[in-house]
Amino acid sequence: MPTKKLSEDATGVYIIAATPFTDDGELDLASTDSLTDFYLDKGVTGLTILGMMGEAPKLTESEILTVMGRVLKRVNSRVPVVVGVSHASNQHVERLSKTAMEQGAAGVMLAPAAKLKTDDQVYNYYATVMKALGADIPVCLQDFPQATNVYTSVAVVNRLIDDFPQVVMLKHEEMPGMRKLSEVRAGPEAGRRRISILVGNGGLFLPQEMLRGADGAMTGFAYPEMLVQVCALCEQKKFDQAEDLFNLYLPLLRHEFQYGLGLALRKETLKRRGVIRSAFVRKPGPVLNATDQAELGRLIARLEKSLADAR
Repeated sequence: MPTKKLSEDATGVYIIAATPFTDDGELDLASTDSLTDFYLDKGVTGLTILGMMGEAPKLTESEILTVMGRVLKRVNSRVPVVVGVSHASNQHVERLSKTAMEQGAAGVMLAPAAKLKTDDQVYNYYATVMKALGADIPVCLQDFPQATNVYTSVAVVNRLIDDFPQVVMLKHEEMPGMRKLSEVRAGPEAGRRRISILVGNGGLFLPQEMLRGADGAMTGFAYPEMLVQVCALCEQKKFDQAEDLFNLYLPLLRHEFQYGLGLALRKETLKRRGVIRSAFVRKPGPVLNATDQAELGRLIARLEKSLADAR
């Protein structure tokens, strides 16, 4: 089955996939399979692998290729897979991007290199990489200044949209940044090409972002079925129903969103849901203590009760 490339029309939930490890910190490929199946079963539109939440910077190049190949084979073109390729080396970005596309990826996600300060520096970084990748590789721009310490202005995003047709998506997770989302979305009103905008930040602002014109979510909340249902309700213009559903999950979503601890909470939740065998986070990374574990358990129990009461 041929892979459909990522396009400006992308909507829905492109779940940010975790990378499962064993308790010893080695790749757990059996859990990679079960996690992929879980995401597909919950109705996601696509998968995004090897991003920051996927702990890609902690993987060797060999491990990156192993995870990428495993997920692409498991998905088997049933949904689009976007591969995170961000790296300090442009040569690495180019090599991994082309390998990903050869193996069936729908596109790649790229964050700006560290220490870029000015608009021209950010634009020139992306422009150099776009030219190296070529027009046939669709690119999702990852705008996550809280993690990269690089600010990508609306002016730069618009220049990239104008100059490079392969820029088809913005992963928007600047915070606060909903005004920025609105400004990028207003581009077509000025005659600019429209691109897809998917939002991150754990989905914390998803209903409001959908009202502002986002096309869906690209994040990794451990209950992807909520993201799928909220996006579908928003697509149907049922915004109040979407927000009511979202609010049931909000205490756990907010808890999982904690900087520094969130990935460990997310993996532990996936483990408790029976999706992966270990919640191990590679070093340097957070480890939950007994209080953290109990706190998470209480929130999960309250969510399950709220969902039962709402039925």
